[in-house]
Amino acid sequence: MRVAVLFSGGKDSCFAASWAIGQGFETMLVTVEPEEYSMMFHHPNIRATKMQAEAMGLEQVFVKTDDRDWEKNLKAALKKLDARALVTGAVASTYQRTRIDNLAKELGVPAYSPLWHAGPEVMEEMLRTMEIYVSAVSAEGLGPEFLGEPLEKLVRAKKPDVHLFLEGGEGETFVANAPFFKKRIVIEEWKKTWDGVRGVAEIKKARLAAK
Repeated sequence: MRVAVLFSGGKDSCFAASWAIGQGFETMLVTVEPEEYSMMFHHPNIRATKMQAEAMGLEQVFVKTDDRDWEKNLKAALKKLDARALVTGAVASTYQRTRIDNLAKELGVPAYSPLWHAGPEVMEEMLRTMEIYVSAVSAEGLGPEFLGEPLEKLVRAKKPDVHLFLEGGEGETFVANAPFFKKRIVIEEWKKTWDGVRGVAEIKKARLAAK
């Protein structure tokens, strides 16, 4: 079965892609290019997901949209792709999952969210098996010291009132390597910005390397 994974390049959508492949699905990546500070979709390093798709050896399609017309644009793109199911990395955001589930119903296909309500054991699996970096922070207690750093540094800091999976826009991540990647991504340079409240680590230079 051909499925579309809504792919942002972060830990959750990488986990979702791995899950889809493990189910034996014909897996493709659909990456939304949203407006900045979108409530629905991941923003930092979206263009760098091209390198991830190449590292995975998967087909990727980009859909440009904003929070007002994302449903219309995404629905049109998915119809053209003839995807038989949607797969998302939703963990705890009912706001996001409800809207994706409704979109899937309109398309007449099932929606899968293999990480829904995942617990600490899944995070430990991610930290153990994936090379994950913090690409953005936007929550009290999360400062510029985490930008461009391994996710494990942030998780081990155990900041109060910060969701373990950084759900709800508290932070964003970028995966440079995972067991199902055919190549790994070597990040050589970050551009970090911090405005006193939120910050972003943008990948400026990276390359693919053999595993």
